[in-house]
Amino acid sequence: MKTTKLITFLVAMVLAFTACETEVEDPAGLRSEGVVPSITNLNPAVFDVNDPSNTFIQFDLDINAADRASVKEVKLIVSLNGNKQRVEVLSLTDFPQNIKVFMKEAASALGMKLEDIGAGDAFNFEVLTIQGDKTYRSSASFNAAVVCAYDPDLVTGSYRAVSADWAVDGTVTLTVDPQDEYIVYVAGLAALDGLTEDQGPLKMVVNPLDFSVVAEKTVLASSAFGYTNIAYAGDGLLSTCDGSYEMLFNITVDQGSFGSFAFTFTKQ
Repeated sequence: MKTTKLITFLVAMVLAFTACETEVEDPAGLRSEGVVPSITNLNPAVFDVNDPSNTFIQFDLDINAADRASVKEVKLIVSLNGNKQRVEVLSLTDFPQNIKVFMKEAASALGMKLEDIGAGDAFNFEVLTIQGDKTYRSSASFNAAVVCAYDPDLVTGSYRAVSADWAVDGTVTLTVDPQDEYIVYVAGLAALDGLTEDQGPLKMVVNPLDFSVVAEKTVLASSAFGYTNIAYAGDGLLSTCDGSYEMLFNITVDQGSFGSFAFTFTKQ
């Protein structure tokens, strides 16, 4: 029952822990040290599963001018689905560079065939810097998911909305904004709780580069469980191959917050 959930404002205490660690050599390079290259203008940022031979990602890679003299070489490393196997895709010595990596190149570097790669897989890219005789693993990294092309008709319509933690399971309706196909509206979330959904719908914005989703804070019902103005906000990810959404919503009222809850939207 939602009425049994306590709405409180919590004060978090930061606790400091110290522990002894055994020094282990990281085969991917030293961490948190060295020059950090910049990765910008990542577009496209995903691979198209329906065009495996031609699909690619593209981005700009640069090193701050003051640091270039200290960097002998930069290596782009790839792995798949977070696996520990990391292999080199390319090596660079001049900057800035506009980089294009085809999915077939990444797969080949990993010793895989294109038919071994499917929707939902994700290539993990990291940048190593060679400075003197040391290799540094920088924080410059990103994931490139294998996805289907965006189709507004596939990612809208009648959906089953399920949240085990929020204890709802029912039907909602998603519609696309007539002016912007990357804006989707969700109607029926508050109604899943038996509430009168007199406001809303929830606005969700899809990032066309990686299909991440941001749900803008939206009041859905004026009254809920004895409180006022229940609102949803959050973020998640859209699967463009089956139209499903994995979302994490923070649910609030004027009086406070219920917390964050995972929701899955599955197209019916």
